[in-house]
Amino acid sequence: MNVQEALKMTYLAAHSDTASLDAQVLLAHILAKPRSWVMAHLDYELTLEQQNVLQSSTSRLVIGEPLPYILGHWEFYGLDFEVSPDVLIPRPETELLVEKGLEWLKHHPTSRIAIDVGTGSGCIAICLASRNQDLQLAATDISPSALEVAKRNADKLSVSAQIDFYCCDLFPPIERPFDLIVANLPYIPTGKMKALPIFGKEPTLALDGGRDGLDLLKRLIALAPNFISPDGLILLEIEPSKGMDTLSIAHNTFSHASIHLHRDLAGQDRLVEIQIHPGRDNFS
Repeated sequence: MNVQEALKMTYLAAHSDTASLDAQVLLAHILAKPRSWVMAHLDYELTLEQQNVLQSSTSRLVIGEPLPYILGHWEFYGLDFEVSPDVLIPRPETELLVEKGLEWLKHHPTSRIAIDVGTGSGCIAICLASRNQDLQLAATDISPSALEVAKRNADKLSVSAQIDFYCCDLFPPIERPFDLIVANLPYIPTGKMKALPIFGKEPTLALDGGRDGLDLLKRLIALAPNFISPDGLILLEIEPSKGMDTLSIAHNTFSHASIHLHRDLAGQDRLVEIQIHPGRDNFS
């Protein structure tokens, strides 16, 4: 079997809107070559071992297993993260949260204590840490298995000294204010879960946001006044249809903060920003 035949087999097996790209990425992974090399060597013959790995991988694609779990890693914000079925696959939409966090940190050089609530694979915390070597973070998750993945990613990407991991529900049991609170919490309404292509393939715990998809966000916003610094920032990724609802919840708690709704590259509501102002009575 040559590369061209292997690509065709993988393309037919992939259950994806990007089946052609998925086929190239998987084959590049199996051959340990860049994707550009794969496309330039269509006549290259796979070894028997490579064919066996390809057959096993395409069998997993056929039953709908996500490609990142088959590869065991996935790129996010220019970094390569380990992923497993214990964590949500990092998505490009979440890069907006990272960009806003990095921008704020750049303009607040003395604000160097942050927390990533519901860290999953650790991708948000690690991206912030990797670009701010003086930043100290707490990263929390209710899933011990997810935290193990996040810890391995922190080690792999050389930021483990900057991040303390806590297995807990939302905020850790520590008494200190955070300059920056970031969170990409589960936000899919329970009733919509079974209709999603990812249902049963990615961890339900990382997706299910309760009856209206806002359960965890409501709880985080209610608790946040106890953890945010007087001039701190809160960044919350949201489900696109819940933008106005989340704004309303935020305004009810942070009556005098500056609160903004940001859209992603697809033009969908994606991020709520809550900027606390020092010297004001921000909290209702």
